[in-house]
Formats: sequence, C-alpha cells, structure tokens
Amino acid sequence: MSKAVRWWWIRHAPVDNGGRIYGSEDPPCDCSDSALFTQVAALLPANAIWITSHLQRTHQTAQALVSHMGQEPADLLTEPRFGEQSFGAWHGLTREELRLQRHPQWHRFWHAPADERPPGGESFLDLIGRVQAAVQAWTDRYPGRDLVAVAHGGTIRAALAIALDLDPEAALRLTVNNCSLSRMEWIPGAAGSHLPEHEGVWQVSLVNFPPRSTA
Repeated sequence: MSKAVRWWWIRHAPVDNGGRIYGSEDPPCDCSDSALFTQVAALLPANAIWITSHLQRTHQTAQALVSHMGQEPADLLTEPRFGEQSFGAWHGLTREELRLQRHPQWHRFWHAPADERPPGGESFLDLIGRVQAAVQAWTDRYPGRDLVAVAHGGTIRAALAIALDLDPEAALRLTVNNCSLSRMEWIPGAAGSHLPEHEGVWQVSLVNFPPRSTA
C-alpha cells in the first residue's frame, strides 16, 4: 500500500471587506458561487481528512464544498498554523493606502518583501516556518491518506514554496485565487527507490485550478 500523502489545498471563498487588508483577521466569506463550488467539489477525493485554519472563512468554505459533494457535514480538524499571515498595523488599510504609505518600497505582488515584518505582524518567512512545521506534522500523522486543506492565499503560497524549494520572494509571484485548488504529494522513499525509507520528495501536480480572472 502506498504511503504517499496527497495534499489538496483550497483557498477560501471571497471576502467582501471593501478591498481592505484583512490577513489574520476573521471576516466571513461569500460561498454563493454554486457553479464554482460544484466544479471544485467534483475534483476532491472521498474519505479525505479535512483540515482548516482557525478562521471562520475556511470553515465556511470547507462545509460548502462538502455540501456540493453530496456528503454530510465534514468533521473538520483545525490547524491554527495554517492561518493567514498577520499584517499587524496594516490590517484595515486598502492596498492603495498601503502603496502610498510605502512608496517607493511598494511590493507588486504582496504587501511586503518576504523577509519584512509589518509593525506588529509577521513576515512571509515567518509564515513559511509555521506552515512547514504543520505540513510535516500532518504528513507524518496520516501516511497514505488524502488531506484536503482549506486555507489562505499566503498559506498555500508557503506550502508550494516548501514543496518546490522556491526562494520565498519568488513564491510571492504565485497566483492563488479564491476557491482555487492546488495539489502536492509527499512521496516517501521505499524499496527499489534511490531514496532511503525515511526520506522522500514533494511533487506538485496542480496550481491555482480553475484559473480565474482577478480583474
């Protein structure tokens, strides 16, 4: 029996927050796009372990997906380390307000360079660190299983950076749209493999599907 662990990452549904930065804050999301939920739900495995962050928008999205799979409400496991990056004092600002405040240090794809901590917040490097620890713990806990993780844009970028061994700054260029699916798999070493049994490799098979316009 294969001990490979298949991670199915889904970003939560859209949040109507007036275009303001909400990061680690806890607004609800809009799960009304039935066609999109049906499309994504059709791709997900049955009998998976469902994991969300501690923020309500991931719980709401997970339950909506399960509903569109025609299943009973899921037994959701919560992993706070999968929460979105905290932007500290920048929470509540619009992107334009932050751009004006930080000019000319404005970051095109994210709110700040990967190694910068916003006042009272955390850096993308900090986020990668906690996501890596959590992914390792869950991968060790459920060998051979499918893990559906409903999380956040930053969290999923961090997970992909880990799997692809990306430079953190390069990982910030990855697009992760609301309700999109990204998939990665941990393949452990085994008999006949060039890897020792206690080692393994990550493989990424899907990123940001289905693609949607962010305009």
